Amino acid sequence: MSAIKLSICLPTFNRAVFLNKALAYFVTDYKIPFEYEIVISDNASTDNTREIVDAYISEGLPIRYFRRTENLGYEPNLSSAFRHARGEYNVYLADDDMLIIDGIVDTIKYLDANPDVTACYAPWYLHDEVQKVDQTLFYTVKADRKYERRDFLGVFAFLVESHVFPEIGIYRASALRSAWVPRYFSYWAFSHLAHYLDLGAVTFRQKPFYRAVTVSTIPRDRPQAGNDELLTAWDRYRGGLEYFVNLGVKRGVLRFDQQFIAQYESLIKHFTLNRMAVALRFWFARKEYLRSYELYSRLCFGGFGDHPDVTGVQGQLPLMAAVQTLAWATNSAAEVNRLVLHGMADPASIEGLLRELGLRADIEVVYGGSEPSPSEPERAAVFVPNAADRIIYLQKGHPQNLVFSEEDLIQPLAI
Repeated sequence: MSAIKLSICLPTFNRAVFLNKALAYFVTDYKIPFEYEIVISDNASTDNTREIVDAYISEGLPIRYFRRTENLGYEPNLSSAFRHARGEYNVYLADDDMLIIDGIVDTIKYLDANPDVTACYAPWYLHDEVQKVDQTLFYTVKADRKYERRDFLGVFAFLVESHVFPEIGIYRASALRSAWVPRYFSYWAFSHLAHYLDLGAVTFRQKPFYRAVTVSTIPRDRPQAGNDELLTAWDRYRGGLEYFVNLGVKRGVLRFDQQFIAQYESLIKHFTLNRMAVALRFWFARKEYLRSYELYSRLCFGGFGDHPDVTGVQGQLPLMAAVQTLAWATNSAAEVNRLVLHGMADPASIEGLLRELGLRADIEVVYGGSEPSPSEPERAAVFVPNAADRIIYLQKGHPQNLVFSEEDLIQPLAI
């Protein structure tokens, strides 16, 4: 049996500058009072990742490094790090995040004293690395909670009532071996939790042992994966909760009748709609108004029309979605290289908004009477505020589906 108490599993890809910082904390800040290892799985990086790793190995860090010959994606790379782990317990560390060592040590002591617990979860801090301050906890646990093996009902209630995302945990390796399996349509954190609970007790503790860095001392070269998931993963959240409940049914500890189905569908729907409302706020902040409108419609249908994130966008959404529709329709038409703004009081402001909302830089915007010559009307899109003015351009031979009135753009929007 290995003497290693903890494997810190760190997947990476072309992030040598971040990896260097993450490993430096083990030299300068982290004092870990038991045997541990750092398992790095490299997804075929083409930068100087290997040189960074070798430098820290020479300094004495207990690193085991594995490099793929090709990039197979994030989740297989994380699985690779876990599969190579030799420790009694395993924990994930992103190459741009931080550990809280006293929380790690405290959790390991708890797991040692509770051998029936397969996984121990805790909320994590969102951290400003520049100011060196913790901003907030991603979720809260009011008191330590231990759920006995196959208490699917208790854990499900805790997840949906407290809006918990069990993403950060320390796992007993003997359980992780079978619990960490690929899931595509079911959010992995819920499906993995179901398997840990199927194998033994699970615990949610108050004391954090992880910091997710939201403001880094190093400029980020790409968006954080967690933020991108937040924008689109609500159906996977639903799928994960359904997966969780179904495993409880299959193990014979949850009922499966019409009343049960209706009750749990309602709770899962409410959880999912809450996540969609958050996604709406994020898409709106990114100025993706067409996506925002789709979410707005679904949230209203789901009974969330009065949710603050929904009412907060209602004032601006129709105009912004209409303008973005015009930009999208113009961009999508092959060989169109002009957009005519006809009869507008302030066309320059509209042009600026169109550019901001995605109109391609190579499409020329022309104002008023400087419309394209009749010899090439198929190379122009046209916007007219009044539907009656469409006839001016149709008579010049412009394609009917490239001449837009304000009514055309507003009609699809039911706010």
